[in-house]
Amino acid sequence: MEKNYNTNLLVGQGPHIHTTLDTQKTMLMVMAALAPALVVSTVVFGPRVLLLTAVCIIASVAFEACWNVLMKKEQTAMDLSAALTGTLIAFNVPSGLPIWIAIIGCFVAIIIVKQLFGGLGKNFVNPAITARIVLFISYATAMTTWPLPKAQQTADVVTGATPLGVLAENAGELPSNVSMFIGTIGGSMGEVSAIALLIGGAFLVWKKIISPIIPACFIGTVFVIALIYYAAAGVPECAADKGVFGMAIFHILAGGVMLGAIFMATDYVTTPTLTMGKVIFGVGCGVLTMVIRLWGAYPEGVSFSILLMNILTPLIDQLTTKQMVKKYEQKEGAK
Repeated sequence: MEKNYNTNLLVGQGPHIHTTLDTQKTMLMVMAALAPALVVSTVVFGPRVLLLTAVCIIASVAFEACWNVLMKKEQTAMDLSAALTGTLIAFNVPSGLPIWIAIIGCFVAIIIVKQLFGGLGKNFVNPAITARIVLFISYATAMTTWPLPKAQQTADVVTGATPLGVLAENAGELPSNVSMFIGTIGGSMGEVSAIALLIGGAFLVWKKIISPIIPACFIGTVFVIALIYYAAAGVPECAADKGVFGMAIFHILAGGVMLGAIFMATDYVTTPTLTMGKVIFGVGCGVLTMVIRLWGAYPEGVSFSILLMNILTPLIDQLTTKQMVKKYEQKEGAK
């Protein structure tokens, strides 16, 4: 007997979500959420912040446009996804980074990580995170030369260690947690002002662009591990005035935890779909970050932790989906 199929009922691969938001509007909101941190960084480090950000945006958009032309693909350069990637690259590097190195990072993110895997929605790792790691490994000196805030620069000293660098060496004096929260410290744009990043994150949660699950699990895990570690091992000499609780706060304010948790670990493409998967992802990022910070060779581990969890995302999705189906079947069987 011949089967008749109603083509109106045939669907493709999920997710199937109806919303007034499109890619361009979503990316625009994320870029708007980064604006407070950009303003603070410009005040702290000077106008080169704006130059570097503009170069990264223009280079990223240009690489995407050129790829689409060469491959004869639909032009997607103006959907702002490449512009957002460029912005995040700028937020992950020193504001004094040579322009040509930043452009290489944009090439890695857009061409190698994004387009070679099929374009928007096909990459299995975060493009900006991967670009930062490639630049860090390839140009270690340039990527670890951090400009000091303008107010702290002198005729002889314009660069210095980040708070995590000071902690790793256990030499010098750590900035106060208040200074790190407000944003009067050295580092990249993405680690200067915690309050500016939190404002942007709250905006994205309010607009339902991101879920708070991953940021909360990521930041909470970092706090708990730091609290347990310093309660057991003691506080280092350079942070004697902070105490155990103060050091736990320090670790969520220092480095790229805020930027990573709010703006990079919440990427739709490279993070789990289900709630339990998001919890596992966020906790995993927090654990790996602290393992690298406390026992690894590098003072910072946010980028590596997110990249590693990106790779595990398909497995997390598979396991959590099976668990959800199993619970549903048990529930139906009980009925």
